[in-house]
Amino acid sequence: MEGDFIKINSKLLPLSWLYGIGVWFRNLLFEMGVLKSRSYAVPVISVGNITAGGTGKTPHVEYLIRLLKDKMSVAVLSRGYKRKSHGFVLADIETPMRKIGDEPYQMKQKFPEVTVAVDKKRRRGIKHLTSGKYVDDIDVILLDDAFQHRYVKPGINILLVDYHRLIIYDKLLPAGRLREPVKSKDRADIVIVTKCPQDLKPMEFRVIMKAMRLYPYQQLYFSTHEYDALRPMFGGEEKPLESLSKEDNILLLTGIASPEQMELDLQPYTEHIHPLTYGDHHRFKKKDIRRINEEFSMLPSPKLIVTTEKDATRLVNAKGLSDEVRESLYVLPIHITFMQGQEEAFNNNILGYVRKNSRNSILAKGKDDHKSKDSHRAGDRPRTISFRDNGQA
Repeated sequence: MEGDFIKINSKLLPLSWLYGIGVWFRNLLFEMGVLKSRSYAVPVISVGNITAGGTGKTPHVEYLIRLLKDKMSVAVLSRGYKRKSHGFVLADIETPMRKIGDEPYQMKQKFPEVTVAVDKKRRRGIKHLTSGKYVDDIDVILLDDAFQHRYVKPGINILLVDYHRLIIYDKLLPAGRLREPVKSKDRADIVIVTKCPQDLKPMEFRVIMKAMRLYPYQQLYFSTHEYDALRPMFGGEEKPLESLSKEDNILLLTGIASPEQMELDLQPYTEHIHPLTYGDHHRFKKKDIRRINEEFSMLPSPKLIVTTEKDATRLVNAKGLSDEVRESLYVLPIHITFMQGQEEAFNNNILGYVRKNSRNSILAKGKDDHKSKDSHRAGDRPRTISFRDNGQA
């Protein structure tokens, strides 16, 4: 049921109250205009949350990429969490994961024709993407994980809310998982309840719609995760989930914020799931690789290892994986779909906004689909640009 993953540490509620004062004061400075939010001529769509991790940002950004990339020139701008670089970095297909972070790396590998850049200071990042100096004619910018980054005022602000961690039942950090008070949802133009069970009943939709208490100007959507066939990381044939048997032993290897959903989704296919869980964005060290080898060697056959796309970006070049592990290591790709027949309405909402606000008058009339196929912008000139300055956020 909704909210079933929420755990509140009541002993830490006084600290949450103090934390909330700080967040409230920061937001007040933006509301009063002391801290400035900037709008842009280019369409900007932000995808983010007010929960600490695990709402499905990357699959939803990838959905937007698929929706837009054949119609216009798309750029994704991310912070690049835990990257080993500073300032603005414009990625190419050869840019290593450590330089841009695991999620931007994943998106660049899956969509090489799309411009992917990282910068902790999003305003500086947008400036470099729109100046024409490094990238040509970006039609739309997708901001990954930027709901709290209020220095940028997006044209569409999308807030993701995990069905299993509905914000209306949660508390502020550190007692709960909220990074902002529930009222901050009022800044969203679109709210998407993510990771919904596929068998969610009509009554449950209505209960959540009422409980979220959105304003008339806000649109509410529901999405669910679907899985593609298991993809071998080091070569071999794909394995549909339906081909798994109840006797298969799965070592579920994850370094993500919320692995519980993945475990639940795999349970119908096998009765033997053995979680090996690390923290979000975990960098696998030698001791971790040894543990993976040992844990897998102890499992009875038949067996395989399943990991996420994000974890795969940090495992693919890991040294020390045993031959047995390499032969049995599979990636489970996910994509999102909208429920209740909402996909067309959501797509039209996004496309209508981008076309109406595009700087390119041709795009506003409906740009030819051949543009992104024949002219990949930054993709035509593989490169990595990195520099650091002291510009404003």
